[in-house]
Amino acid sequence: MKKLKAGAAALLALASLLASAAEWPAGQPLKLVVPSAAGGTPDLTSRKLGIYLQDKLRQSVVIENRPGAAGTIAMQAVATAKADGYTLGFGNIVTMAINRSLIAKMPYNPDKDLVPVAVLSQVPNVLVVRKSLAVTSVRDLVIYAKSHPGRLAMGSGGNGTTSHLSGEILKEKAEISFTHIPYRGAPQAQTDLIGGQIDFMFDNLPSMVGAIQAGQVRALAVTSKRRSALLPDVPTMEEAGIAGFEVVAWGGIVAPAGTPRPVILRLNREINGWLQSPATRAEFAQLGQVALGGTPEFFRAHIDSEAKKWGEVIRKAGVKLD
Repeated sequence: MKKLKAGAAALLALASLLASAAEWPAGQPLKLVVPSAAGGTPDLTSRKLGIYLQDKLRQSVVIENRPGAAGTIAMQAVATAKADGYTLGFGNIVTMAINRSLIAKMPYNPDKDLVPVAVLSQVPNVLVVRKSLAVTSVRDLVIYAKSHPGRLAMGSGGNGTTSHLSGEILKEKAEISFTHIPYRGAPQAQTDLIGGQIDFMFDNLPSMVGAIQAGQVRALAVTSKRRSALLPDVPTMEEAGIAGFEVVAWGGIVAPAGTPRPVILRLNREINGWLQSPATRAEFAQLGQVALGGTPEFFRAHIDSEAKKWGEVIRKAGVKLD
């Protein structure tokens, strides 16, 4: 009898869940939590997606920026939110792949507490220096760093970000030293770079291309395998003499574990529609991004592959966060 009651209760719960999913979204705004400050690539991408989803779902989408602690503040908020489809997160290379090897005690489990919805895009980083620094190439930067050990100051969007780890890879491969200054988001580091308070940084290309084209900073190399169409005269790190250097950041939409599957699939369908549109692809290309898309399962496989890759990089570099 107890088993029958338990089974009946489970069926009722499932029926209620499916009914709720069928009505979704129903008179309630969606919240998309972004693990970085306003103005960065994740924020810009999330806001563009939010506008699209508002039109397709006929429901407002609120972007909530929650930077800090290598993205764990934002992702913990998503992981502990009600799994009803009204709270989503921008899960990226840091929060979904890098953190698990970087942080000893994670406040969330990327595999158990979050479910992938769709991967959005990928983008290279670009190595830039303040315009008053007397270097015009990666080789010049390495020579300067070796002749001035520890004197150069590298800014980043925060400990554990790709802008930080790109510098750690450069440090290991080029055998140089410098001072790392983590900021609470890449836009603040960019401001100080333009102002001459720091010497160089790696940043997502879309966030930095405006400053490069305006002559506020000098680009030395991109971190992808191929040159960017936005900066055709800027070499890759490999071309600049740093063998095996490749860093490509990515981001996508995740939801709290337990979010109804029909909601996940609806979101995935709408997001893929946005990514496949010629207008979105052209807009991404103008910013140096590459639109991806695909199934939730594809995103999961991508996360697993990246987690393995970055785990090896982090162990080799010996980087750890408390």
